[in-house]
Amino acid sequence: MMTYNQDNRVPDEDDFVVVNTTLPSLPLPRSAERADVVTERLVLRALRAEDLNAVHVLRTQPEVMVWTSTGRGDKDMAETQHKLDNYLPPNDVETFNCAICWRETGELIGMGGSWPELGYMIRKEFWGRGLATELVRAFLEAYVRLPRARAQIRVDRRSVVAVTAGQQEPVEAHEVLVALVEASNERSHGVLRKCGLERFSEFVEPDLRDPSKTVGLVAYRLVVARPGV
Repeated sequence: MMTYNQDNRVPDEDDFVVVNTTLPSLPLPRSAERADVVTERLVLRALRAEDLNAVHVLRTQPEVMVWTSTGRGDKDMAETQHKLDNYLPPNDVETFNCAICWRETGELIGMGGSWPELGYMIRKEFWGRGLATELVRAFLEAYVRLPRARAQIRVDRRSVVAVTAGQQEPVEAHEVLVALVEASNERSHGVLRKCGLERFSEFVEPDLRDPSKTVGLVAYRLVVARPGV
């Protein structure tokens, strides 16, 4: 769970608090055990080794990759393979990411997921159709159904949604899913707001695309309301 404070800086030791909460149980379900999530126009399914070429097309589109931490497309197929391997067995039990496919044809048009924070990318040809909102809503429905376990973790205190006020550490806190968005990425801000995420923090950090510069990031959160809880 990555969280940040509201005065435009990465938190220091005094900003952290210990909380008792829940998190998805590890190991996560294997990709072979994950059911497809079908929406009006999309299918969210587990990533496969044979997705390499389609993922490479996605990850070499400058318009897509400009919003990533590197700010550039993959240099070659080997770099894409290295990225894809993070989501394939045996690593699939450590991440909850999926292929985003156009339902009509089955074509892979994006990737998305969470662990530890929410993120997604969609091929530029499919922008402007409301697909990001559709996929985030569908993904969240699948995410909240993952098995949970109790956990004690240290987080930025300003991200905490406490069960009751005035607690001493460790604080009993609701589970929170976090998404980080570059301040200038207005499209993604709109998507997260539509999907019910709350803007709770802003900060500045060195820009990995150009270490001589800084980049403004905005943190959003969503209290994970699990079925039957």
